[in-house]
Amino acid sequence: MMETGKGGWVIRSARGDELHLLAAIEIDAFWALYDAGAVACEPTSLSIDVLQRSLAERLLFVAVDGEDRPFGFVAGIRKDGSVHIAEIDVVRRWQKKGVGRGLIEAAVAAARAQGAAGVTLTTDRHAAFNAPFYASAGFRILDDGERPAALTRILESEVAHGADPTRRVAMALRF
Repeated sequence: MMETGKGGWVIRSARGDELHLLAAIEIDAFWALYDAGAVACEPTSLSIDVLQRSLAERLLFVAVDGEDRPFGFVAGIRKDGSVHIAEIDVVRRWQKKGVGRGLIEAAVAAARAQGAAGVTLTTDRHAAFNAPFYASAGFRILDDGERPAALTRILESEVAHGADPTRRVAMALRF
């Protein structure tokens, strides 16, 4: 999958030799969330195991610049018949240029191609580049009664690691 964005960037499938680069992208993007009040903890990054799983499931995509250097990524994993976005990040200097939307579109296209029932994620309710952004891409916030147990566990884990429980939501795009 290759998708060219304005400004000379491309979204493509990630390669195994790039996994070590993704933590730095995630930590850089963390500070935008921190500045928006969405988190009050120290930055962390996905484990290599999750990234390897996402890569193996063909659900790991990177945004790369004109020199093929990753500056954004989305990591999806199969969960309960859907694809769950475990992480999506774009370094701050590349934000607000359509890269995040391109990454979400790549993940959604891969989920559809793999026959998933939809795509889920957890995010901040208030930061403009979180829940409102995902809503503009067709996702909707799930009420407590319609949220699968796996998503509830993810939210609980995020809160245990410092996320504000009044701000965290689960969202889904169903096919």
